Amino acid sequence: MDPKVVWLFVFVALYWTYCIFWGIKGALSARTASDYFVAGRQISVWVFILAATATSFSGWTFMGHPGLIYRDGFQYAYASFYAITIPFTGVLFLKRQWMLGKRFGFITPGEMMAYYFRSDAIRILVVLVALIFSIPYLGIQLRASGFLFNVLTDGMLGVEVGMWLLSMVVIIYVASGGMRAVAYVDSVQAVLLGGGIVVIGLIALIQVGGFDRLIEGIAALSSIDPATGKAVFGQTTAEGYSAYIAIPGVIQFGMGLGTDSAPTGGMWTGVMILTHMFGLMGIQSAPAFSMWAFGNKSPEPFAPQQVWASSFVIGFILVFFTAIQGIGAHFLGADTAFLEKHPELVNPVMQAGLGGIDLMYSVGRGDMLVPQLVYLLSDTAPWLVGLLSVCALAAMQSTGAAYMSTAGGMLTRDLLKRFVMPNASHLQQKLFGRLGVFAIVLAALVVATTATDYLVLLGGLAVAYGFQMWPALIAVCWWPYLTRQGVVAGLIAGLIAVTLTESIGAQFMPWGRWPMTLHSAFWGILFNLAFAVGVSAVTQDEKEMEHRMTFHKFLREHASLSPSRKGLVPIAWIVTLCWFFFGIGPGAVIGNWIFGDPNNAESWIFGIPSIWAWQILWWALGVCMMWFLAYRMEMAKIPHKEVEALHEDIGDIDFSPDQPS
Repeated sequence: MDPKVVWLFVFVALYWTYCIFWGIKGALSARTASDYFVAGRQISVWVFILAATATSFSGWTFMGHPGLIYRDGFQYAYASFYAITIPFTGVLFLKRQWMLGKRFGFITPGEMMAYYFRSDAIRILVVLVALIFSIPYLGIQLRASGFLFNVLTDGMLGVEVGMWLLSMVVIIYVASGGMRAVAYVDSVQAVLLGGGIVVIGLIALIQVGGFDRLIEGIAALSSIDPATGKAVFGQTTAEGYSAYIAIPGVIQFGMGLGTDSAPTGGMWTGVMILTHMFGLMGIQSAPAFSMWAFGNKSPEPFAPQQVWASSFVIGFILVFFTAIQGIGAHFLGADTAFLEKHPELVNPVMQAGLGGIDLMYSVGRGDMLVPQLVYLLSDTAPWLVGLLSVCALAAMQSTGAAYMSTAGGMLTRDLLKRFVMPNASHLQQKLFGRLGVFAIVLAALVVATTATDYLVLLGGLAVAYGFQMWPALIAVCWWPYLTRQGVVAGLIAGLIAVTLTESIGAQFMPWGRWPMTLHSAFWGILFNLAFAVGVSAVTQDEKEMEHRMTFHKFLREHASLSPSRKGLVPIAWIVTLCWFFFGIGPGAVIGNWIFGDPNNAESWIFGIPSIWAWQILWWALGVCMMWFLAYRMEMAKIPHKEVEALHEDIGDIDFSPDQPS
């Protein structure tokens, strides 16, 4: 047997042993429903820091992200800023949700929303969002796992066979151990995910011939033909720059992708980058992360996870090492057109395995890029091929495991216990929670097996759906003005708008996908907020407001900003809006040229394209912004006043909407 396959199975066996160990340990520790669904609210600081980081950045970060940088260049690399925008959502909402969970004993976000709004409709909608987020998102991760093993075992395991086999271990440890098992396994997965990306980035850099050789290749890749004024490779923006190292403007009016007026010069305009980040912000506003908030012993790990683990460490890895993987592949034989034009700048080690990736490659074709980089070590370090393969597997399973666990909990607590078995015992709740995990994974596997052509499209739909939870979270955590009628109407309108501007629904509409280069998450939140605010304006009720204020009075008493720092509020608004505008929004067009003419490599001030220097600058400023919000503005720090629970946290409390305040 091929040595790399032997090492692959050795490392997979070790990894699975660790997973099953925590599944058994978690099962033995889970005596109550609260123990099983939210780890008894005892997740420790370092476990949450690592686990939440792994959950936020899935196998797409490991496998798919470099492929799109390869295809679209540095204009797409702005997507790496999701290392900041994903935890930005956590800065706004996680601490306050933890406080409410500790105070009232909530286990699921559906319980929190139903109790706050006194409505079962919002409870059902939250479960619906959780399911339509979890199932396709999980399906992508599971299919990617099968695809990876199919490649690395030289076809020994088929994609579907590998996908189903790999899913079994995840089911075992998630279903048996609940959130505690997921958290401890995710802790290791975070290290494997980050370390794997760094090592693969170094492999690409070494194979290219070093950093200077990389920059020389980028200069040739982004060259403009003086005779035609067009890019020699790829597209040209309206300003006459190569689309590899420039974004195509602030906005492109007209219809979206799939129509006659689709964007030219690349799709990643300033507003497209910004609104795409809105969609990815849906990861930590999705219902699963509310349960992660409830599971913590204290808010102590929120700030370090959001600022240092995610924004700083993962951001650094993506801005440098993932960019090197994606761009570097052009100079390793993946780009046959570049190889023909500049053979002296190419080390064609990937040519045989890939046979070239066309600029309009299919999703599966682009996902071959990272496995082929790993494959380069087959002869020299087969053990490292096995280890990096497990890193990829861990990245794919990290997000999926969390969504299995939390969605199973919501099915049990918000549907079964609320409507079918209100007196369900702890044993029964744990049993049905485990059955819920099985049902969700089975549904994800069926989707991954039967809807392969639509799987990635469904995944894109999922994160945009998750972002539609923002108005409900704003209402519960910050703004009592929004009523249950407004939030319900807004959430329904938002989900419809997302569907009609994503590929699934837009194919039946004249405007195509992402009209005017505005992501479906933007169109969803636009209608969501319009309906939420508008309907709330005509449905205000004094008694309902009094009930909602029980939450907000508690939050103001325990989470208000220190008097000495209230003067910083305007500065916080200015800093945040400036970062979103210039770092990942319309103002990012300045980055095309401010540090050197894109068409003249000799003018690049820092020796790299201006757009890359701009991204590095605003990544660093983004980390500073997150530090300012989380620490100085106290949005993720431990409350000054201790939160006292109203009752014993045993997981069998009734959160009926008609329960008195």
